[in-house]
This record gives sequence, structure tokens and C-alpha cells, in this order.
Amino acid sequence: MDKQTQTDIEAAAFRRLLQHLDEKKSVQNIELMNIADFCRNCLAKWYMKAAEDRGEELDYDQAREAIYGMPYSEWKDKHQLPATAEQLAVFEAKQQAKK
Repeated sequence: MDKQTQTDIEAAAFRRLLQHLDEKKSVQNIELMNIADFCRNCLAKWYMKAAEDRGEELDYDQAREAIYGMPYSEWKDKHQLPATAEQLAVFEAKQQAKK
């Protein structure tokens, strides 16, 4: 497989991941963090870094809008639920384990 075809396939897979996350708005970021150790915000940071590596200017809000499909504040208001005590405890334990 040539490099351009690989890049095209990777880009298509990334777009499908974003579509999948968009279709699963009920899955909260803290759940993703607790299970997979990444979330939509992580994707936005990786997206922003990839743009920066290529000399493109993209701030965090723009990157999050690319990942969430809308401004983050709007997504948060519409779809983000408060984290439960159990979710926060799992998250904190994972953070402590990383230290």
C-alpha cells in the first residue's frame, strides 16, 4: 500500500470514529476516560497537535468544534451529564495509579 492510500484510509477511519462518537452522544467523556483512557477532548488535543505539526493554526476551541461537530459549550449543555461519584472515584483512582 502506498503512503497516500494509507493516509486516505486512516483519515476515513478517523472520520468514521467521529461519526460513531457523534451517534453515541450518551457515552460520556468520563466513561471513555475510565474505560479507554481517552475522550473526545483528548481527540481534540491530538487533532490540534497534528495541525500544529503541519504549520496550521488551530486553537483548542476550534479543535473541539471539529471533534464535537459543534461548539463545546453547546455540546456540553445538550449532552453532558454531571459525573457520578462512582465515575469520579474511578477516574481519580486511575489518575493516582499513573503517578
